[in-house]
Amino acid sequence: MLERGIRLTRNGFLMSALYAMTLCIAAAAVPISVRHIQRPMHRFMVTRSEDGKTIASGEFSQVVQGNEVTMRLTYHFVDGSIDDEATTYTQQGTFRLVRNHHIQKGPFFTKPIDFTVEAATGIVTSRTIDKNAKIRVESKHMDLPNDLANGFVGTLLLNVPYNTAPFRVGMLAPVGGGRLIRLLISPEDEQTVHLAGQTLKATVFRIHPDLGGIVGLIARLTGLQPKDVMVWVLEGEEPAVAVIVGQFGGYGPVVSSELEGDSFEK
Repeated sequence: MLERGIRLTRNGFLMSALYAMTLCIAAAAVPISVRHIQRPMHRFMVTRSEDGKTIASGEFSQVVQGNEVTMRLTYHFVDGSIDDEATTYTQQGTFRLVRNHHIQKGPFFTKPIDFTVEAATGIVTSRTIDKNAKIRVESKHMDLPNDLANGFVGTLLLNVPYNTAPFRVGMLAPVGGGRLIRLLISPEDEQTVHLAGQTLKATVFRIHPDLGGIVGLIARLTGLQPKDVMVWVLEGEEPAVAVIVGQFGGYGPVVSSELEGDSFEK
């Protein structure tokens, strides 16, 4: 019986490895071409728990200077917590990250973060508060890939066709001073969304965080693997991210963030 269990375990690991290899082969890491020029905008979102309760309100703003876009998404939680992320990127032929600054603090977040990435210089900075309430600032240099997408994955999804092949991008997670992971992105389905009195088609994308290596294996075995994120992108001449379902920062409860005024066709 034990020997049979060992064989099954080995087979399970083999199948997992083959599946991961298949995903990596199929999901090429290629630059995302600019199909829709980003323009200034201002939108509001609402975040709900799995039982439908409103837990936060979000405000999204975007300004454009030449080929450089700066966007900011801030969530204010009913418990006083804040998720605030500011991102600057260029949209010249393809998308390239310039800088990203992400802050999470308050009772909703068991692991507060203050994490900055300067893509041009490769400088990554973490700010933490120790048990004596002193702020510690740690900076280091990292070799960052050109497809790093911290803070603007949604923008990339606006620029890929609904029938696109699976692809992957880099993400620098605020763990241990910065850990590079891969996001495997693939279109899943098409659904209908009602927004501001209009009936619109939306492509649903699945984003799978691939931690890689022994860290990824341990995360899967201990149940700490971040859950997949689902994103609804409105199709058309001016695509928009309508709904995001997932975890804040890759941990904690699953929540949904939606543009104010939208709903799904049952």
